[in-house]
Amino acid sequence: MHVLALGEPLLEFSSVQDRPLDAAEQFSVGFGGDTSNAIVAASRSGASAGYITRIGDDGFGGALLRLWEREGVDTTHVVRERGGRTGIYFISRDSRSSSFTYYRAGSPSSRLSPQDVPLSAIEAAAALHVSGITQAISTSACDAAFHAMHAARERSTLVSYDPNYRPTLWPLERARAVITRSVQLCDVALPNIEEGRLLSERTTPNDILRWFVALGPRIVVLKMGEQGALLWHKDQISEIAPHPVVPVDSTGAGDAFDGAFLARLVDGDSPVEAARYAAIAGALTTQGHGAVNPIPRRDAILAALHEDDGGRQLAGGDSVVIS
Repeated sequence: MHVLALGEPLLEFSSVQDRPLDAAEQFSVGFGGDTSNAIVAASRSGASAGYITRIGDDGFGGALLRLWEREGVDTTHVVRERGGRTGIYFISRDSRSSSFTYYRAGSPSSRLSPQDVPLSAIEAAAALHVSGITQAISTSACDAAFHAMHAARERSTLVSYDPNYRPTLWPLERARAVITRSVQLCDVALPNIEEGRLLSERTTPNDILRWFVALGPRIVVLKMGEQGALLWHKDQISEIAPHPVVPVDSTGAGDAFDGAFLARLVDGDSPVEAARYAAIAGALTTQGHGAVNPIPRRDAILAALHEDDGGRQLAGGDSVVIS
């Protein structure tokens, strides 16, 4: 298996009108959960992919299971909990931003534990992807994430980590401690600039990037939305140009970046090539509503990649050596 992820999936109800939740009248049904989004993105980019989680035996859990099966994601290590209620969330939006309302307390995913971590699957995978949201939803899920990361390191499986800090889930000081330790354990760190500012207490992209680099990953990608990304690898910082789009919904764009990046990295692309591919995957994801439906497939990403400066994205880019 190329990419294995662990975490919390959710069913998504997205308002089809630009109205607050208390005035929304119609919702489209979709799927969410950051690591689930990422593993779907990895599969759509050609990676063999698998997921570790717990879901209910309710209709929402069944819908998620059918999603992964349609997407070619291995569900061998998805536990269906008898009587469990799978977590859900609602998206409401106006002309400026989206708001998220979650109903996940006591969900099967919050009961993930180290006993749910399949060591043989981690050993067989090229990469393991985990996130800070999994660590925030419960103590046992946090323990599961750390157990999986330690197991991957012991088995020479690449560890990918997205902090995905959500202030509503846990206090900043606890989040900073857990995320710092997780970045120290990972090979690839995939933060975004907003959480980077909060976690590092630094302001400029270069300073934020250096804070993560100092914790020890082999690769750090600082995602900056419409400003592109900064990549650190082997003492060099590379600027990853954004793919020009007019976004309609940024839900799941960072997760799509993560999955696309890992798919290309484990397939042999250089970190710069993988990041440029992933930047387009993230940008194209903003062209539709919801987290999963707009995630592009490999052919669409390659077509956009070819269009960007006549394919310049594949040729390498501007880099500076860190002094």
